[in-house]
Amino acid sequence: MIVCIAEKPSVAREIAQILGARSRHDGYLEGNGYAVTWTFGHFCTLKTPDDYRDDWKKWRLDTLPMIPEKFEIKLIGNKGVKKQFGIIKKLLKSATQVINCGDAGQEGELIQRWVLQHAKYRGPVQRLWISSLTSQAIRDGFKNLKPASDYNNLFYAGSSRAIGDWLLGMNATRAYTLKHGGYKQVLSIGRVQTPTLAMLVTRFLEIQNFKPEPYWELHTLYRDTDFHYEKGRFEKKELGEKLLAQVTGKPFEVVEVKKKNGKEYPPYLFDLTSLQVNANKRFGFSADKTLKLVQRLYEQKIVTYPRVDTTYLPNDVYPKVAGTLQQMTQYSQFTQSLLGKPIRKSSKVFNDKKVTDHHAIIPTGSEKHLSGDEQKIYDAIARRFIAAFYPDCLVAHTTVIGEVDGVRFKATGKEILDPGWRVLYPRKSSSITTKTSQGHNHSPGNTSTKKGQKGENILPEFNQGEQGEHEATLIEKMTQPPKHYTEATLLRGMETAGRKVDDNELRELMKANGIGRPSTRANIIETLFRRKYAFRQKKLIIASETGIQLIGQINNDLLKSAELTGQWEKKLREIEEGTHGAGQFIGDMKTMVT
Repeated sequence: MIVCIAEKPSVAREIAQILGARSRHDGYLEGNGYAVTWTFGHFCTLKTPDDYRDDWKKWRLDTLPMIPEKFEIKLIGNKGVKKQFGIIKKLLKSATQVINCGDAGQEGELIQRWVLQHAKYRGPVQRLWISSLTSQAIRDGFKNLKPASDYNNLFYAGSSRAIGDWLLGMNATRAYTLKHGGYKQVLSIGRVQTPTLAMLVTRFLEIQNFKPEPYWELHTLYRDTDFHYEKGRFEKKELGEKLLAQVTGKPFEVVEVKKKNGKEYPPYLFDLTSLQVNANKRFGFSADKTLKLVQRLYEQKIVTYPRVDTTYLPNDVYPKVAGTLQQMTQYSQFTQSLLGKPIRKSSKVFNDKKVTDHHAIIPTGSEKHLSGDEQKIYDAIARRFIAAFYPDCLVAHTTVIGEVDGVRFKATGKEILDPGWRVLYPRKSSSITTKTSQGHNHSPGNTSTKKGQKGENILPEFNQGEQGEHEATLIEKMTQPPKHYTEATLLRGMETAGRKVDDNELRELMKANGIGRPSTRANIIETLFRRKYAFRQKKLIIASETGIQLIGQINNDLLKSAELTGQWEKKLREIEEGTHGAGQFIGDMKTMVT
């Protein structure tokens, strides 16, 4: 009998249906030579310190560091887990072969391998590796089963991560609790949790210690358009007042009008982090909520595997795109113009080198009636997917330079010439961008605009050499502190190890050094809330007094540096790729903890 082990009962039912295992039993389905059973999350965990040695039961500084000679696993102490594990173990005794049908990722590999290890199964194992749960994907997956050994590095990376977290978490938590917790409060330290908290605390202190300083900007209103002094702000009011006096009462002359046509490429497809960022900005969803919603969509076969960190597709997906678009009947008003002709193939979408185990999150083509929040997430994924195959948005950038008695002013605007992919985002397509010479957005209340033929706001038509009256103003402003993190900006910060990166391609390169994995970042943020180290204030995430005090007690950068934690994360990725040894990583962690 071939035993298939899925990660959830719902997935097991889908697999059993395809395999013809339709006879129901307690904890598994059987038929056609198969038994299909399941886990539900982690069944096994690393043993706790008191499982290894009696003198590790009590929290004492003289027992630190705790470093087991060999790390061992145990079954989680849950009745449901124990019962289901017993069923799996019994099935394994009569198994001629096992097919690991766990989630196709590092965590899924670890869950199933530990179950087989704890059950002492020694027989042959094959791996089902699929990116969606559609019937066709499951059939194709079973036609292309791989030896379990092909995924050994994935398991080594997962177990190294768990051991590294144990070594640091168990030892540092006891050390800081005993030294600074006053025997009353557990001070939890984690390999990813602590540097994430440090990012919040650093931002809080930057804001708290910020001293606003005044500065002045010179504006002038000409033909209902706001122009800004080209050289920027004034640190001293007297300098601004001098120029204001110089330009007041003298004519404004347009000395240069530059129009430059350009393209805006479609946005990148979603990985999990960018989807969480998008949903937080647009809908106010927490990272955890978005993860749960997209996981449900995956289990309903509507989108592909969501716990991914790439925004690209492999080239072998390209032939399937037209079929997927054809099935997306809810969006036929957008897809019809793409069908019946060659689908656009861009290197910003298709790149085999940017895809390892899984590709970007895309629709499968299956459609169902969804709840309101599920529909919001699906709509975001669907529109992003369709937009990827639309033409570029064509824009005209206009820069107008004006001069008053030798003092130069500038206004810039953007006109949408052909919306291209922006037809999928109608609200965003009707906008004007007016910027100061420093690039700061500016929306003066008394500035009017006129509508272009497509409804976009554009600058009025200016002609070189024209002159007229204007109204100059010196505006006093104050420098602003940095903003508290939102979940969106915190997720981006974790992805880039605390560095502010707006460029998509640069961010892709930095992902190797990000802290945490896409699938775990939401849980890390929720952990900070549960432990009262941070709290939500509407959309903002703010470090609590306890969190600030904890980071204040930690003088070791190894524990709180996002950059150093990102370097560990890079080594874990290299273990997964087979270019770094798991033993070396664990040895380095032991040395660091010691």
